[in-house]
Amino acid sequence: QVHLVESGGGLVQAGDSVRLSCVVSGPTFENYAMAWFRQAPGKERDFVAAITWDGKGIYYADSVKGRFTISSDNTKKTGYLQMDSLKPEDTAVYYCAADFPDYDYTDRWEYDYWGQGTPVTVSS
Repeated sequence: QVHLVESGGGLVQAGDSVRLSCVVSGPTFENYAMAWFRQAPGKERDFVAAITWDGKGIYYADSVKGRFTISSDNTKKTGYLQMDSLKPEDTAVYYCAADFPDYDYTDRWEYDYWGQGTPVTVSS
């Protein structure tokens, strides 16, 4: 079985930085792409960032480009989302996802494996 566990969320102030981590477990689950999505109260789950298994493909939502950085350490089976210059509108529950997307790394329906989510609240 494949499990994803996020950590690193919390309450921060605007302008602060936070790093989220996502540990993937599953003995035969390798060479997967990883992505981060977020869901604010009453809204849809939106794409934030994605990275291919080899790190050669990286994608960001326009709203976070230049402020967020996605990375992964395949030896540790851990993905990261470094979030800088946080804004109140970044407040959401952040979910990591992993899978082998066929077409669109930014499409949440391409991912079958999800973590439980970690909340990030940015106060103004």
